[in-house]
Amino acid sequence: MPQRRDVDYREYAGQIVSAIPKGVLLTTKAEGRVNTMTIGWGMLGTNWSSPVFEAFIRLHRHTVSLLDKNPEFTVNVPLGDFDRKIVGFCGSHHGDEMDKVSELGLTLVDSREVDVPGIAQLPLTLECKVVYRQPQELDLYTLDVRERFYPQDVDGRAVGANRDPHIMVFGQIVNAYVIEG
Repeated sequence: MPQRRDVDYREYAGQIVSAIPKGVLLTTKAEGRVNTMTIGWGMLGTNWSSPVFEAFIRLHRHTVSLLDKNPEFTVNVPLGDFDRKIVGFCGSHHGDEMDKVSELGLTLVDSREVDVPGIAQLPLTLECKVVYRQPQELDLYTLDVRERFYPQDVDGRAVGANRDPHIMVFGQIVNAYVIEG
């Protein structure tokens, strides 16, 4: 049975930041349903004198609706070798259309401070409580960024670049652990 070993997230900061562009999972849970999605944009830092993880999620993703119901999430980061198909699958399928956790046979491990589990296959877990959300304004981006990442002729349900802006979600890191066993 997998166990949690509490860690100081700062000792893993380099690994977290290096993993983000390759894809980590952001997991949510509301009304008894767990969903996980791949994110490739995020930041680790300090805001309001607290440790935070900032995630960028397209506005019309299922994850946003779950965060509306339960403003907590976990960030699930690989350590060492892992099945890269997990982040590929979770980044190309919609959680409102399928249960990605069941489909992939992911192992969920209860967290301590939030009601959102970690995922054993990506064992480094940050438990986060949302402290701030801000939709991004497309007009504030440079033209090249808007054209590359927010093409207005691509439907918001499309995977990858599409017309939807992101919402920045700041989650205060309230606990961190590594899943072992």
